[in-house]
Amino acid sequence: MRTPGTVADPMASEEIFGTDGIRGQATQGWLTPQGAALVGRAAGMVLGSKGAQALLAHDGRESGRWLEAALAEGLRQAGVSSRSAGLLPTPGLAWLVRKENAALGIMVSASHNPSQDNGIKIFGRDGDKLSDEEQGRIEDLLRAEDPLTSSAQDNRLLVPELELESSYERYLIEELGAGLNLEQAKIVLDCANGAGSKVGPRVLTKVGAQVIPLAHNPDGKNINQDCGSTHPETLMRTVQAEGALLGIALDGDGDRCMLVDEHGTLVDGDGILTILGRHGAKQGSLPQNKLAATVMSNRALHIALEEVGVSVIETTVGDRAVVEAMRREGLALGGEQSGHVVLGERTAFIGDGLATALAVLEVLSQTGESLSSLASAYQRLPQVLLNVTVGSKPDLSRNPRVMAKVAEAEEALGSHGRVLLRYSGTEPLARVMVEGPDAELIQRLAQNMADCLIHEIGPGK
Repeated sequence: MRTPGTVADPMASEEIFGTDGIRGQATQGWLTPQGAALVGRAAGMVLGSKGAQALLAHDGRESGRWLEAALAEGLRQAGVSSRSAGLLPTPGLAWLVRKENAALGIMVSASHNPSQDNGIKIFGRDGDKLSDEEQGRIEDLLRAEDPLTSSAQDNRLLVPELELESSYERYLIEELGAGLNLEQAKIVLDCANGAGSKVGPRVLTKVGAQVIPLAHNPDGKNINQDCGSTHPETLMRTVQAEGALLGIALDGDGDRCMLVDEHGTLVDGDGILTILGRHGAKQGSLPQNKLAATVMSNRALHIALEEVGVSVIETTVGDRAVVEAMRREGLALGGEQSGHVVLGERTAFIGDGLATALAVLEVLSQTGESLSSLASAYQRLPQVLLNVTVGSKPDLSRNPRVMAKVAEAEEALGSHGRVLLRYSGTEPLARVMVEGPDAELIQRLAQNMADCLIHEIGPGK
């Protein structure tokens, strides 16, 4: 099977891996049959050995299966055999790598990106993301290759092994859903037409819920399309209309989740951390009464946790930074406002949207409280987050006009707010975050900075 595509010069970028693996438009760069085969071969050479085994999975994009096939061909060239778990969440693949004692795992997904994008995320033998050293060795091998002169292969699609999917399903039910007593409560589940579309509804049904599934029929083009954790509006309306206990929104690859309470109000990652952190403190099950969260988290998270004696260890942006802090400090809980929540050893330090939802359902079951009641401790401070498309990513601290706008905003906010300006690690975006008590003021300050960024480094600049 051959899929057309053009391969961009791999040397055009110093780094092949971004903050979450290789990601971009499918049929471009390393995301072509030729490029993906080279990635598979390099990964097999670094992480595998002759006779070793790799596990692969994909989300709901139409390019997923042929990229998976190309990766398998590259792995074969490195002497590594491949097994496919088919349509499966990223955390499910990471868990299976450990359980099956595979040499590595490769997830084909671009998470919350649109359907025309895809990505390659590689896990080592323990199911963890690659170390910098391992990633560097793979990149070194790839820089020595030239996909432009590599011939395309007619790669055979892998046949998914249903037992792998079933094994992950049983793990979620037995390890995280065993104590639930949902008594056929209505739960609305938005699968984002992504990797959790099959396993998600089945798991919730088997732990006793009456599941109302949304966006659970991926057709290759509809992943994240007006659905999922980045577009929860339909979920919010459906929860209210159905009189449901709550709603759950997964993202495209199933490693993050947002919740919706019985009134149709969104509960983001900070709200989820508030619920789990406060409950853990009261139960005496939160080590050191600490959790990890990024600098993007709302100050309301800190306030809600301080009330019960829990402190927050701040990290840089990204679930990798959160996990590193958790392991370093011996923590059992951490996450991001975006819905990446890590439950420590319970999920082997992997963010898992379904596991997160089950953990919150466990709190509801143990306390008898509603989601809105549990989330009420988190009174979100006004916060504006704007995404600005950029043509390049120069060091913003060296741009006097941008820094002048930042200083202007910080002066206007004083000690009552904060400003964060950073690039996305996976998309051509600059993110502007302004937080403070005056909603109109922070909106104006954020827009001023966004306008300046467009003028300075927008597309075509």
